[in-house]
Amino acid sequence: MNSRLIFLFTCFLFSCMYGQVEKIEPPFWWSGMQQNELQILCYAKDIAKYDIEIKDVTILEVKKTENKNYVFVTIDTQDIGPGKIAIDFKYNNKVEFSQSYEFKQRKEASAQRKGFDSSDVMYLIMPDRFANGDPKNDTHSHTLEKADRSNPGGRHGGDIQGIIEYLGYLKDLGITTLWSTPLLEDNEPTYSYHTYAQSDFYKIDPRYGTNDDYKRLASEMHKLDMKLVMDYVTNHWGSKHWMINDLPTKDWIHQWPEGFKRSNYRMTTQFDSNASKIDAKGCMDGWFDTTMPDMNQSNPLLLKYITQNAIWWIEYADLDGFRVDTYSYNDKEGISKWTKSIMDEYPNFNIVGEVWMHNQAQIAYWQKDSKIGAIDNFNSYLPSVMDFTLHDAITVMFDEDENAWDKGMIRAYENFSNDFLYANINNVLLFTGNHDTNRINEIYQSDINKYKMAMTLILTTRGIPQLYYGDEIGMLGNRDKNGDGDIRRDFPGGWPKDEQNAFLPPEKNGRTKDQEAFYAFTKKILNWRKNASTIHKGKLLQYIPFDNVYVYFRYNDEKSTMVIINNNTKDRKVDIGRFKEGIKDFKTAVDILTDNNITITEEFTVPAKTSMILELK
Repeated sequence: MNSRLIFLFTCFLFSCMYGQVEKIEPPFWWSGMQQNELQILCYAKDIAKYDIEIKDVTILEVKKTENKNYVFVTIDTQDIGPGKIAIDFKYNNKVEFSQSYEFKQRKEASAQRKGFDSSDVMYLIMPDRFANGDPKNDTHSHTLEKADRSNPGGRHGGDIQGIIEYLGYLKDLGITTLWSTPLLEDNEPTYSYHTYAQSDFYKIDPRYGTNDDYKRLASEMHKLDMKLVMDYVTNHWGSKHWMINDLPTKDWIHQWPEGFKRSNYRMTTQFDSNASKIDAKGCMDGWFDTTMPDMNQSNPLLLKYITQNAIWWIEYADLDGFRVDTYSYNDKEGISKWTKSIMDEYPNFNIVGEVWMHNQAQIAYWQKDSKIGAIDNFNSYLPSVMDFTLHDAITVMFDEDENAWDKGMIRAYENFSNDFLYANINNVLLFTGNHDTNRINEIYQSDINKYKMAMTLILTTRGIPQLYYGDEIGMLGNRDKNGDGDIRRDFPGGWPKDEQNAFLPPEKNGRTKDQEAFYAFTKKILNWRKNASTIHKGKLLQYIPFDNVYVYFRYNDEKSTMVIINNNTKDRKVDIGRFKEGIKDFKTAVDILTDNNITITEEFTVPAKTSMILELK
C-alpha cells in the first residue's frame, strides 16, 4: 500500500512539473507604458501543445515555433492596471493549468527620466576589479568559474556592494555618472569576469550580487545626484545561455554550414556601396568569438525579446542610460528599431553606442539623424557615439614634441575640424582609454604632465568625457604585452587585505605621493567642471596650433573659457592679438588649475608641457 501511494504521489508531482511554465520572460511588467504590446515568452516541455486564453485581456498573437518548448504570447496592455492576470493553458478545451502574471505600478514620471549629457563626467569600471564589498559571494554554487585573484584572467571578487561602498569616493572626485561593464550573469567556465558572454538576461551574476543589489546601487547613486549607465549587449549572448542550449527558432542565432565562423570585423561593409554581400554578411553574421553566439536581430521574436529586456531593466533598476557593446556589428535595421523603441518610451534617455572605427564620417554615420546615414536612407536613432578618432590622436600626440605639419596638437585640431559630420556633436563620448585599450599612463610612461594635457583636452572640449577607473591615480597596463588582465588590474584598496588603499588620502596611509598628484589634478578639474556652463553647452572656437601650442575657447553669450595646451618642450608666449576673437572685451582671467590671476591684455607665458584653463573675467 505504501509503495502504491509513493508511486501515485510521484506521478502527481511529475504531472505538476510537466504542466507548469518553467520560465516566463519578462518575469513581470508595468501598467501605463507608452508602448502597449507585450510579448510574453513561455517555456516548458512541449508547451506548444496548449491553447492560450487570458480573461479580459486582448491577445494579439500566439506564436508557436518549430521548437515545441516555446510559446510567444503577445497581448494588448493598454487597459491593464496594476495587479495580476491569469494565463490559462488549455488542452482539448480544458484548462490544464494557469500561470499568474503581474503588472506593477510604474514609477511616476518614469517616461520623462533624463539621461546623461555633456554636463556629466562618466566613470567606467570593471566591477570584478574595482572593490570587493562582499567576499562571501566571490564563488557561487550556481556558476562554473570560481574566484582566483592570482589569475589575471580569472574572477577576482569585485561586486556591487563594493561599488556602493565607494560611491563617496567617486562623488568627491567629481564623477557624476557611472558606467559599469556588464553585471548580468556570465556562466562561461573561464574568462567570465568581463561578463560580455551573458547567460541570463534577467539576472545579475550572483558573484556580483542580486537584482535587488543592482536596484539599490541605482537608488544610492540617485541620492548622491549621480547617474547609472548599464552596459547592454545586443550583438551576442553567451554560449551557456539557457536559450542557446534549446533555441526557440533555428534562426535565433546566425548559423553557418561550417559551424563556427568568426566575424571579419569589417564594419565598413555595413554602408560601403561597393561591398560584396558575402563580406557584409561576414561582418554582421559572423560570431564575435567562440563563446559568443551571434544573435539575429532580423528575427522579430528575438528583436522584441531584447527590446523588452532593455526596457525592463530601465524600469526595474531606474537606469539613466545605456552603453551598447559592439553596436555596429548588429543587423543595422534591427538595431535601429531596438534603439527607436527605447527612445520612444523614454524621449530624454541617452544611449551611447560603441562604434570602434577610425574615420569620423564612418562613426558619424551611426548617430541619430546623420546626414551621412541619410544617403542610403538609414537612421540608427542612436543619440550618442564614441569619439574613437580623438582617442587615436590622444594616444600619440603628446609624445610628438616638435612643431610639424601633421603631428602634435594639430591632430586635435584636425579631429575637431570634422565636427560638421556629426548630427549632434555635444552628444559624443570622449575618452583617453577604456577596458579594451592600453592605459593612458602606460602609453605616456607615467608622465603626469602628459596626463594633465590629455585630461585637460577631454574635460574642456565639446562632448561627454569618460574616465577609466584608476587612471586618476596613475594606474598602468599594457594589453599588447601582458593581455587584457593587465589593463583591468584590481583597484588598490578594493580588497580587505590589500596592503595599500588608494581610495584614501596619503595621511590615512592611502595614496602614494605620485598617486596623489594624479588624483589631486583630476579632482580639481572635475569639480570645477560641474558648474562650468561654457564647457557643458558652450560653442567651440579653435585656432590652428603654432609651435605645438593649441588654443581654443568654449563660450556662450555671457561667459568664455580659454584653454591653452603647450605641447612644446619649451615655454611659449601667447600672442594676445591673434586670439582677440575669442578674448573679446575680457581683460583678466583665473587659471582654474593654479588659481593664479592673469592679465590677458598683454603677452604671457605658458610653461612647457603644460595646460591652462582660463576663466575670462
